[in-house]
Amino acid sequence: MDNRKNKHIYWNPYFGGFLLGIVIIFSFYMTGRGLGATGALKSGIVAAVDTVAPTHAEGNAYYSKFIKEDESILNNWLVFETIGILIGAFISGSLAGRIGWRTQHSPKITAKRRLIFALIGGVLFGLGSQIARGCTSGAALSGMAVLSTGGFITMLSIFGSGFIFAYFFRKNWI
Repeated sequence: MDNRKNKHIYWNPYFGGFLLGIVIIFSFYMTGRGLGATGALKSGIVAAVDTVAPTHAEGNAYYSKFIKEDESILNNWLVFETIGILIGAFISGSLAGRIGWRTQHSPKITAKRRLIFALIGGVLFGLGSQIARGCTSGAALSGMAVLSTGGFITMLSIFGSGFIFAYFFRKNWI
């Protein structure tokens, strides 16, 4: 893919990072909490299991912690945050003309191989977020925003392991 042709489509990543920092500060100011996405996914899964198999959900030690008689588990600000992110991404993609089905990959690999690697990476990252009890935005970004040692360790671990693995897999993207 020719980057010169698509240069106008993407924002400067440093500017995007700066805006993300502003959003995190605003989130702490408005809600007293940082950002996160895994909580919304958890809420959606628990709500789905409770709808499909309510007796199983009530009897399960994990699911039953989140089920309340008088309110929906989906009535959570993280669920609305995630819906807002999806709507915002759709609007951004529409304005930039990036809505459509395509797979961006290096000429050195096939689209199928790119999707397989993306799936494996996503599954591993999802497992890691459950082991760490939070996603990168919850553990690293929001943790660093409050100067948490764990937030800095998480961010260093994410970028450090990404840098190491990139050495072995770079031929798939360059």
